[in-house]
Amino acid sequence: MAERNHRHNAGEGAVREGTVSKDRTRTRTLAAPCGGTSESPPVALVTGANRGIGLEVCRQLAARGFVVLLTARDADKAKTAARKLDRVGTVEPLPLDVADANIINEAAAEVASRYGRLDVLINNAGINYDTWQTVENADINGTVMETITTNLLGPWRVCQAFLPLLRQSQAVRIVNVSSESGSLAEMGAGRPAYQITKAALNALTRTLARELRSARILVNAVCPGWVATEMGGAGAPRSVSEGAAGIVWAATLPDDGPTGGFFRDGKPLPW
Repeated sequence: MAERNHRHNAGEGAVREGTVSKDRTRTRTLAAPCGGTSESPPVALVTGANRGIGLEVCRQLAARGFVVLLTARDADKAKTAARKLDRVGTVEPLPLDVADANIINEAAAEVASRYGRLDVLINNAGINYDTWQTVENADINGTVMETITTNLLGPWRVCQAFLPLLRQSQAVRIVNVSSESGSLAEMGAGRPAYQITKAALNALTRTLARELRSARILVNAVCPGWVATEMGGAGAPRSVSEGAAGIVWAATLPDDGPTGGFFRDGKPLPW
């Protein structure tokens, strides 16, 4: 279960999921976006955001008044995607490859130069829904290591690089985009690289949330469900906007919101 922040007084992953919640919780609309001030809006960074769920998360955050840093491995793709959201709000492109530690550090330095802080970090980038593999025949030195580098070490390195900037904010939210495929309670056969790295991402979420609890930084994992994206396929039952809404919910939690949890549509999922 998710823990509540200590100030509380009471109690790509677009993939096929075992179940889809029918009773969606609406994303909370805050009077003012978290982390911002009357002089400056809050700043959010989204990895893997040039298409699909990441792009829609950028759209929804920009519509809420955030300055959104839309990142992608390819600088031109980041620019093209950001231009699509020109009329929604402030969306700025930023090249960032989560598999390259040097580029991650360069991106953090650029954000420090532009804003001096970061309020929301959304680790959305993810790869390799490897339906063609089993544990027995998996390409460990190829697909498996590539997936570990992007799906686990990528968010880990991004958190390390951006935490100094996140600590400059008064209301920080970190959201790791996971999958029910990574739930140990629901895990089955197949897709070994994908679901094992998502389980590890959930463990990273839980560990980081406990480490940052005293700093009042909320860290949660979110499963968007089986969404109609390039990875999820056109036959997926959920729209991109529905998948993104749960991520935005976690990115805009109030200060007494949950931390260290795993959610879909604002409702807890089993680890």
